Amino acid sequence: MSDRTNPDTLLRMEHHYGDRVVACYADRPRNVHGLLVDAVAHYPDSNALVCGDVRMTYAELEIEVRRVAGGLAARGVGQGDRVAMLLGNGVPFVVVTYAAAFLGAVTVPLNTRDQMPGIRHALVNSEAMALIVEAEFCDIVPRPEETPNLTAQISVGPAEGFDAYETLRLSNPSTTPGNTGEEEVATILYTSGTTGVPKGAMLTGLGIVHSATNFVQTMSLGPDDTTIVVVPMNHVTGLVAGIHTLIRCGGCIVVMRAFKAQKFLDCAARHSMTYSLMVPAMYNLCLHQADLSAYDLSAWRVGGYGGAPMPAATIERLGAALPGLGLMNAYGATETTSPATIMPADQTAQRRLSVGRPVPGAEICVMDDAGREVPRGDTGELWIRGAMVVPGYWRNPQADAREFAAGFWKSGDIGSISEDGFVHVLDRKKDMINRGGHKIFTAEVESVLTACPGVIEAAVVAKPCPILGERVHAVLSVKPDEFEVSAVKNHCATQLADYQCPESYTLSETLLPRNANGKILKRQIKEELGLGAR
Repeated sequence: MSDRTNPDTLLRMEHHYGDRVVACYADRPRNVHGLLVDAVAHYPDSNALVCGDVRMTYAELEIEVRRVAGGLAARGVGQGDRVAMLLGNGVPFVVVTYAAAFLGAVTVPLNTRDQMPGIRHALVNSEAMALIVEAEFCDIVPRPEETPNLTAQISVGPAEGFDAYETLRLSNPSTTPGNTGEEEVATILYTSGTTGVPKGAMLTGLGIVHSATNFVQTMSLGPDDTTIVVVPMNHVTGLVAGIHTLIRCGGCIVVMRAFKAQKFLDCAARHSMTYSLMVPAMYNLCLHQADLSAYDLSAWRVGGYGGAPMPAATIERLGAALPGLGLMNAYGATETTSPATIMPADQTAQRRLSVGRPVPGAEICVMDDAGREVPRGDTGELWIRGAMVVPGYWRNPQADAREFAAGFWKSGDIGSISEDGFVHVLDRKKDMINRGGHKIFTAEVESVLTACPGVIEAAVVAKPCPILGERVHAVLSVKPDEFEVSAVKNHCATQLADYQCPESYTLSETLLPRNANGKILKRQIKEELGLGAR
């Protein structure tokens, strides 16, 4: 591995994806599989993965990866084939991710909190040929006739009609890795859109390697670092910041199934955690639900966060309780393969309204509605370009044309850049709710609500929450004699992820206010509800 002390000197301009010229790290692994190859070469005996009683060194992880790769290959999985993963945080998620990378296959991580319609869309749209699923989630797997491309279904844990994951682990190890180019798709992550139809963002080896390297460089991570991955691994943050980043630097990944503040802090103390990346709500819960002084957290030096602003009070309380912890805001999206900006730890307290500076190799412009850059300090839409920006969406040229321009991704966020280069995110152009880091597009929720008996029309708005930032509130125009709240709640529970479901309702027997073009006036609705205009 190259010297990472001065990343700027390691960048060079390169031509990629047909029409992009972007700054790239000159010395880098060729693909996702290359991340593990490098780590095994330099740190074979170092701890790579810890989950409960399971502990693997990098050498042991590589053996496990090759075995599972051999099992997948025996079921016909090869270069470019899509392997869907309906898995919670655990060893199989990490192993399958790298086993697929070994073969040159494409992983499709699925949201375990989703319901069958969302799972079906991802499986059908990606044309996944293999699905690895935990037994507890088998009931949301569509019927075979709905997923004709799915020829292999493998369950972690016993499940009728599924092959056992253990048979993959007992396979003959694969010996020859796929010849995977860095521009080829490594992972498809489905992200909701303003139309309500999820889009498959294509994460490439080039983007993943660059994002992992940017985390390592900007946060000064190395082989002595340990993280606890408690955010979902099927999300870009858990996948890139948690798994790929630690393997890039040869550090140790400790896996937690789900976040519970006290269990997390106990785990952090036991494993001498040095690095975390979580949503602000998790840091908040640590402060509210536990006495930090009761845990030895002296090793914890990097506290990355993203997905939502960190409240000033939380920054102050964490600074007082953990003076050795440097808080670093990381702003990005699935389309940017995680970070586009990172805030230096020594700037967080005084620049809490900023999301930091662009990561090495990233270009960020502030553009008006006509596609013209605005002067420094003025507001507009943030456009982002760099080696980490995805080349587009899986088989969705309409979305590509709408959301990309000359290699820039149009973020939909309204912001500005100060004279000294710090980026500020002021508002969201897209109609989206941010619930504890989970992005919820209201159009998707509204389409489900309006399909319920007795619902005439629906408007979904954000309700402020001191812990999660925002919660989902639904304003419904209804026919009282045909409408039942319980029926609506039950319907939402079968069609939406749990965090997408409305948590409170306002009911009206009159139509919702609209402008001259027929668009529902959400700003007016929020003002009338006392929720504040957005």
